[in-house]
Amino acid sequence: MWSNPRVPFRLATARPPLPPLDGKPLIVHLAMNVEYWPFDRPMPRGIIPAPHGATPAPPDVPNFAWVEYGLRCGMPRIMAMLAERGLPCSAFLNAQVADVYPSLMDAILTAGWELVGHGWFQQSLKQAEDEAEVIERSLARLEAASGTRPRAWLGPGLGETAQTPDLLKQAGIEFLHDWTLDDLPVWLRTTHGPLIGLPYTFELNDVPVYAIQNGASDEFLRRVKATLAIYERELAREPRILTLALHPHIIGVPHIAWHFEQALDLLMARDDTVFVTSSRMGEWYCEADPKGADELPADPPTEAPQ
Repeated sequence: MWSNPRVPFRLATARPPLPPLDGKPLIVHLAMNVEYWPFDRPMPRGIIPAPHGATPAPPDVPNFAWVEYGLRCGMPRIMAMLAERGLPCSAFLNAQVADVYPSLMDAILTAGWELVGHGWFQQSLKQAEDEAEVIERSLARLEAASGTRPRAWLGPGLGETAQTPDLLKQAGIEFLHDWTLDDLPVWLRTTHGPLIGLPYTFELNDVPVYAIQNGASDEFLRRVKATLAIYERELAREPRILTLALHPHIIGVPHIAWHFEQALDLLMARDDTVFVTSSRMGEWYCEADPKGADELPADPPTEAPQ
């Protein structure tokens, strides 16, 4: 039997080696989550608890302001860093950003970032009344803004129902970042055919690092260095994907952004590194492991093999 209904289990050491991407084995993905947290709803997360332990009812001004600071100030700061270095980025976008923050949307399009579906606003698909409608509305709005339908998706909070990958595949999504179970892409089974699961990260994600684990200002940089130290032992055999999961209200504050900039320069100084967006990573894997999709059975086995 399978441990889950989507991806067969396989030890990392049992995977057939993949070729490097453009001759570079260290594949870096900068993933910026650009989110709309409605002012009249409970905030998805907070930087500061309400006084006396009370649950804050809307409007939750301090936590709303925390997030909107990231859009006003953090985004221009990080966008300038990436533009100065000519680095690509994936924008994991709540589609309603295009309507609520049109000048920000214009800046993202001007920068040439890849648009990745990330829901309508920052609400898990588990909470949606009609998740198929939310998926389609989100993809259609991003297509209207950019002229190109998104090929990749990350669920808000990585939330899925039992049907989400099937609905995403049906809606035309090719690459899904929700399944953070490998350093490299994997093939996922859906009822509408195979889907590529692309890596995301919890360990090099500024939300766990700073908002949950209360890391020091330089913690992100320290983790990048430590990750590279381990990857050095593995890159000779096959590529590794290094995802930096970012949120502008966290990575974009000055005392953290300074260390993030050091991490970018550290990675750029290497001669074995290539920076990619979601679709480029997915295209590479599709070309490198085309038979993997054929090896997925139509239905997951329900009994252990004898």
